[in-house]
Amino acid sequence: MSTPILGATEAELRRDRTSVKWLAYEPDVLPLWVAEMDARPCPAVVDAVSAAMARGDTGYGWGPRYAGEIARYARDVWAWELDPGDAVVVADVMIGVSEMLRVLTDEGGPVVVSPPVYDSFFGFVEAIGRRRVDAPLTREGRLDPETLRAAFAAATAAGARAVYLLCNPQNPTGVAHAPAELAALAELAREYGVRVVSDEIHAPLTHPGTRFTPYLTVPGSEDAVAVFSPSKGWNLAGLKSAAVLAGPQARADLKRLHEVHTHGSSHLGEIAHVAALRDGREWQARLLEEVVANHDLLGRLLAEHLPEVGWVRPDATYLAWLDCRALGLGEDPAAVFRQRGRVALGSGPRYDPTSGQGFVRLNLATSPAVLEEAVRRMASVR
Repeated sequence: MSTPILGATEAELRRDRTSVKWLAYEPDVLPLWVAEMDARPCPAVVDAVSAAMARGDTGYGWGPRYAGEIARYARDVWAWELDPGDAVVVADVMIGVSEMLRVLTDEGGPVVVSPPVYDSFFGFVEAIGRRRVDAPLTREGRLDPETLRAAFAAATAAGARAVYLLCNPQNPTGVAHAPAELAALAELAREYGVRVVSDEIHAPLTHPGTRFTPYLTVPGSEDAVAVFSPSKGWNLAGLKSAAVLAGPQARADLKRLHEVHTHGSSHLGEIAHVAALRDGREWQARLLEEVVANHDLLGRLLAEHLPEVGWVRPDATYLAWLDCRALGLGEDPAAVFRQRGRVALGSGPRYDPTSGQGFVRLNLATSPAVLEEAVRRMASVR
């Protein structure tokens, strides 16, 4: 039997990892907060990066090779015929997102988001001087057409250029938006003149049995932009690179993205990502099997130790969005779990100060033993 990808013990992880996940909190706090996997590395990536270092191939990157590999992956995995010429390589997904928001909106202009959502959406919108407009998800974590309609109407009422920032698949809920939902979004965006920018970093983490739908393949999305990187799917956050992808009616907007933004992409990051997309697919399939098994395990652990906690099994990601309101731990249960249970989880209010109250985000891309210990620690605070 092969060694599990998510099989490292806590002792091994504390010995070997020097990333923020393992150093941000005290040594007795078990970290399941930031979206970083406790994964053994993909051999194809290790070989490619090691070989580049050995031969001194540590200069500046060449974006066309990276864009071409993304296009090949999109064709093979999602049957999406993406033109590499419609891609610009950038440092990472959120840099690509924020720079396209600058291109598509004006200073102080509206950016619509659907909370609870990745908390960096809020930070980057604020950092570039734009104004956030909320179109909350339903209680089931789905896009709500009427809520989107109201938000789009409000955002464009004074004639402002507006963008809807989509998270596809969705973080923290793990929802993989269905084609019909995305088509309804595209129709509304067209009706109100709202441009869509889709963050698709979690796309390779769509679970078996669920199909990921790239937003740019949806009818009506021709003027939209997507941003993609394999960094989440292969645990390569420290090897930065990403690509901004344009629909056919957004090519002129992509050309407005200044060439200097391509300089931030790491050459070693591009080498790692190309190896992952081309030669790391078997590793990634095994990883997804282990992630799905951990979701099964989490369901059993919650039923046994924390039956009051609610959750909806996700379609994608290695995240779990847990409703802890019945535990009576206040607006931010993550703070209580960390202080009294010595386990660090994502704070629900960071993903939405309103609907996130009483929720936590749990990263289950770890070994079953670590996951079991984390749930036991959570249950100890009651």
